[in-house]
Amino acid sequence: MKVDKRLFRALAQFWNTTYSCFTFKKVDLVPTVEEYMALLLCSKIQVDRAYSRAVSVPTFLKKLMNITGISEQWVAARIKQKGDSKCIHWKNLKDIILAHPNTNKKVDVFALSIYGLVVFPKALGHVDEVVTNLSD
Repeated sequence: MKVDKRLFRALAQFWNTTYSCFTFKKVDLVPTVEEYMALLLCSKIQVDRAYSRAVSVPTFLKKLMNITGISEQWVAARIKQKGDSKCIHWKNLKDIILAHPNTNKKVDVFALSIYGLVVFPKALGHVDEVVTNLSD
């Protein structure tokens, strides 16, 4: 995989080894309780409970269509199976960020990419379907 050395150096400057997160000035880039709630599809989190997925969850395809604003055919053609979960390659999301006419959708796709590649990485260079719960 080709690595952008300048971007990698820039990100490395912000890595906080003590807390295992990125720190920008005095702000840590770690998931909040609300983001964990979205990821787990729970309306309330209680410390002494175990959680499972909700029964009627939109598919990965539908979530990606909603986040990106791209057609079903385009999204379906780019979804890949990696191990036990579905994902989309980072290059496809990068293309959307660079070319999408809607600025809000660009920001949404960029946020999805950050969560998928930095905060919750699973498959190298791919954004896992679970991460779409945070963005959708």
